[in-house]
Amino acid sequence: MKQYIYNEQNGLWYELRGDYYMPCLKLQAENEERHIGVWGQRHLRYIGEHKKALYTSLLTSGKLQSYLADVEEQAQDLFDRLMKQRAERESITETSKADNQMEWVGRINALRSAVIETVNAEVIFV
Repeated sequence: MKQYIYNEQNGLWYELRGDYYMPCLKLQAENEERHIGVWGQRHLRYIGEHKKALYTSLLTSGKLQSYLADVEEQAQDLFDRLMKQRAERESITETSKADNQMEWVGRINALRSAVIETVNAEVIFV
């Protein structure tokens, strides 16, 4: 038996290992290393559990890392923008923090929870 064979139908090379021919697969290394934070990890978990075809396609094409980094950037930008806009709209400022810290903490935590829900609905769980 030959050590290597080529299948013209799918364009793959196969290597003989024991009694079986195994495909010679190699993932392409990505050129850039970009940060994947909490948003990217959350989206990765979501697509791994609920969108397996997308996850497998991105993983085998070598584009998973850059895709998750893009999701991370989009989600973080949306989070920052919404936090700023809603804090201004609800008059949550540094002066209100100095006046009553406990009330400020409660309002910021409520605001943060609402913004996280929005980011999850619009970017992460899509």
